[in-house]
Amino acid sequence: MKTYRKTAIIVGVLYIIGTVAGVASVIATGPVLGGSDVVAKVAASPNQLTIGALLVLLMGLALAMVPALLFPIFRKINEVLAVGYVIFRGALETVSSIALVSLWLLLIVLGREYMAGGIQAAPYFQTMGALLRDGGDAINPIGTFVFSLGALMLYTIFYRSQLVPRWISIWGFIAIVLHLARGVLVMFHLMSTFSAIDTIVNLPIALQEMVMAVWLIAKGFEPAAMTRVLSNTERN
Repeated sequence: MKTYRKTAIIVGVLYIIGTVAGVASVIATGPVLGGSDVVAKVAASPNQLTIGALLVLLMGLALAMVPALLFPIFRKINEVLAVGYVIFRGALETVSSIALVSLWLLLIVLGREYMAGGIQAAPYFQTMGALLRDGGDAINPIGTFVFSLGALMLYTIFYRSQLVPRWISIWGFIAIVLHLARGVLVMFHLMSTFSAIDTIVNLPIALQEMVMAVWLIAKGFEPAAMTRVLSNTERN
């Protein structure tokens, strides 16, 4: 009976790549996008924002592959949740990542024009830079909601099927609720995207995904649970 061992390993590796790239993007872009006079900061350190944009793209592409790999298994458990997971974590999350990266690349172009525009044009560029940065901040909570809904579908399937230990799924439920609450606070401007509290709230889901990734690489899917999933499919 097929165990999907290679699938589990690839999914684990992709989770690690995606999470590490996401954390690294925040570290790279935080000093540039945080605070005021964002255009001047981008103009002085365009490479930091470029690296951050590439890391976000890497994160988005790596994590978009996960639903595609898991869909053949998940559809045997619950096809509605499996399709929803592909839509939210595969398609919509990728779109939000590309939108964010596009705004950052426009900021880099604006930073170059700011350097060439002189003092008289500075207020205009600063206003445009603030608008682009705020646009990215607006996309951030949207991405949080998309990510959170997709993650809830993932952990629901994992919890029901027990393909991974239920304590991992329960940890995921708790962590994603915190992450979703963080998105609400950011949307209503009650929390800064690059604040220390923001980092603390995001830590549980980052750790959970790393633990789950290592488990999938080391252990794979639970053999007894996989047997039940495949047996139910054969009977149907």
